[in-house]
Amino acid sequence: MNIDFLKSNITTIINQSEKTESKLQEICNFLKQEISHYDWVGFYFKNGDKEELKLAQYAGEATEHTIIPFGKGICGQVAISNKNFIVQDVTEQDNYISCGWKVKSEIVIPIFKNQENIGQIDIDSHTQNTFTDLDTELLEFVCEQVAEIV
Repeated sequence: MNIDFLKSNITTIINQSEKTESKLQEICNFLKQEISHYDWVGFYFKNGDKEELKLAQYAGEATEHTIIPFGKGICGQVAISNKNFIVQDVTEQDNYISCGWKVKSEIVIPIFKNQENIGQIDIDSHTQNTFTDLDTELLEFVCEQVAEIV
């Protein structure tokens, strides 16, 4: 993974004069295309004043999980904990919402704006034990950049 190349391209996407939704979609498409173990890439954001997340832009197979209550699944847990959550083997998680039989691992990184958790980036992989510190570094960078435009 060439993290400098990836970060540079994310910065370029963020600095474009497109609508925010277009930028988020382009980020999803770019990450899924460039990183072989990213099989689904999506953004969830807090749904108004509700204690739930709402799916925004994503790249990958369609999901029925367009609304996720806080506390449910990996994404819902991150909404409460405000911490990164890496699951190298989804079968080892009791509170896991299956997005399909192909998903073997997942990483979720929160997005903070003004010290408030406003959403997250969620990555699913069809490979177990695939996420490393480089994934965390890259996705934290993505979340910091996204916080500037939402």
